[in-house]
Amino acid sequence: MIKVEHLSKRYRKTLAVDDLEFEVRPGVVTGFLGPNGSGKSTTMRIILGLDHPTSGRATIKGQKYGEIADPLHVVGALLDAKAVHPGRSARSHLRALAASNRIAFRRVDDVLEFVGISAVADKRVGEYSLGMSQRLGIAAALLGDPEVLLFDEPVNGLDPEGIRWIRELFRSLASEGRTVFVSSHLMSEMAVSADQIVVIGRGRFITQGSLESLTANAQGFVYVRSGDPAQLLRALVARGAVASPVNDGALSVSGLTTDDVGRIAFASGVTLFELTPQRASLEEVFMELTADSVEYGSPGRPGE
Repeated sequence: MIKVEHLSKRYRKTLAVDDLEFEVRPGVVTGFLGPNGSGKSTTMRIILGLDHPTSGRATIKGQKYGEIADPLHVVGALLDAKAVHPGRSARSHLRALAASNRIAFRRVDDVLEFVGISAVADKRVGEYSLGMSQRLGIAAALLGDPEVLLFDEPVNGLDPEGIRWIRELFRSLASEGRTVFVSSHLMSEMAVSADQIVVIGRGRFITQGSLESLTANAQGFVYVRSGDPAQLLRALVARGAVASPVNDGALSVSGLTTDDVGRIAFASGVTLFELTPQRASLEEVFMELTADSVEYGSPGRPGE
């Protein structure tokens, strides 16, 4: 388990993390979301002992990272895939990590094979693509067979096959009872990869919960196809709905339930071909939750 308690971090006049509190439980994949500048990377660095908090603390299995003996056996992490000496080979890099944490060299060959870069294990890392570097970073995280794993933007540079592979890896690790904590800006990926979501903004905790619980109370819309879209649109607007045309003459309707739309269509003599409720996506929920926490945003089109 990862536990963050009243964590704050100030860099001179900038408060990067502000009294942050949350827990990351074992057995599930937990996504870590927030706008740019929200403090995600700083929080992860503090958890891993790479930064010292101004106040509060972050612990892994009840200990600060610096207190853990042989840390790679307990915690594996990928924060920056390119943070490897470019002149080293993947094999020599992993062997150095193994030697410093009393891990047998045969484990190096195992993880190289597992992440699919055995064929280029003796090639200089500086010649690796971003995707290959990500796989090497994942190999390093898995080297000590740890119980707790942290990944910062792990799918960057991966092709579709690689993204599916790492998604299945997260699931597999969590099913073994490990703690899996993943920071990403890809909402669509988190929607299919994560069981739990932690959302922060401007260094502050916003919410935490399952994907289902976060989207359940968010306003979705009703998708409706009919024999007379124009007539139905007029009838819906007259009843106070927000409705707009979408593809194939269908309408997107907000502010009414499917039952409401069906009754209005019946009263208006409009035949319905499809009437489907659409739950808000994780991206829509995220945008709503973090609307006041975006550091850099577009004010709209020129003149608006």
